[in-house]
Amino acid sequence: MVNITPESVRQFEALMDQVEEPLKKKTFALLDCLNWRIQNNIDEILTKPITPRDQYCAVRDSQLIGMSGYSKKGLPVFGIGVGLSTFDKASVNYYVQSHIQLNEYRDRVVFPTATKKHGRHIGSCLKILDMTGLRFSALNHLKLLTIIATIDDLNYPEKTETYYIVNAPYIFSACWKVVKPLLQERTRRKVQVLQGCGTDELLELMDYASLPHFCKREGSGSSKHSNTGDENCFALDHTFHQGMYDFMKQQSSSSRQLEPQGSVHVNFPQPDPEGSNIVRTIESEFQKLEGQNSLPCHLDSLKINGDRDCRNRDRQRSSCKVASE
Repeated sequence: MVNITPESVRQFEALMDQVEEPLKKKTFALLDCLNWRIQNNIDEILTKPITPRDQYCAVRDSQLIGMSGYSKKGLPVFGIGVGLSTFDKASVNYYVQSHIQLNEYRDRVVFPTATKKHGRHIGSCLKILDMTGLRFSALNHLKLLTIIATIDDLNYPEKTETYYIVNAPYIFSACWKVVKPLLQERTRRKVQVLQGCGTDELLELMDYASLPHFCKREGSGSSKHSNTGDENCFALDHTFHQGMYDFMKQQSSSSRQLEPQGSVHVNFPQPDPEGSNIVRTIESEFQKLEGQNSLPCHLDSLKINGDRDCRNRDRQRSSCKVASE
């Protein structure tokens, strides 16, 4: 990966006058991204693993994410335990550092490996978001999740091809009703809510072995500590996490940097006023719903991707039946 220097950014700025007006907005966005990387020394962030080891384990145990395999087209498949991620064992800076390191490892190691493995350029991934355990208390994490989403939107755009929502409880349908009109169109087009754990639909995109563990068995959910090793993509002894941690340790040794105690501070953009309004809107709606025993809106009535009814499929698929290998 080429290191970005202030001089290269200045040269890029000098060329901006030659850019035609329709492209200038994207050019400015790229320039902002380059400056963010320089100011926060992002090129060196993989040389700074979270230490001590116990702190790294605590972050991983409360920010559930892992890579389960590849799609049939060669795209890396990431599982994210949205509902059971507690974000309560470290400061915001640790979780932001961890998220950026995951992004950088994906871009520098996972994508090039996938490109070599499949013989074509791979520059995006699939994300499967498990909503098992989602509760109203998730509102406590909205600020952190908004920060992470803003970092991705500004500095890692178009790295995710599709977001698949699985194991969604009733409160997700209420949340989606509120959030959907407020999302950027480019993001909304990428979201698909699947019935149950989405096994049948996902098997059209990937082999059984590449399914995240929470999509393989009825009622499995995103259990943090289910069964053995490689089956649970969130587990610390999964090959993805072992490989990433070993890579950072090696990078740290090569750079001859002393391992810092504490998190790496990264400046992150504050959510814009519209984003703050979204958070307040969701909080208000959830407060109204929290006292209710049931909700009229269920997944069958969700409409996404241009308001296409989720039920408008070629056939009705079973809700998370056990797939055969």
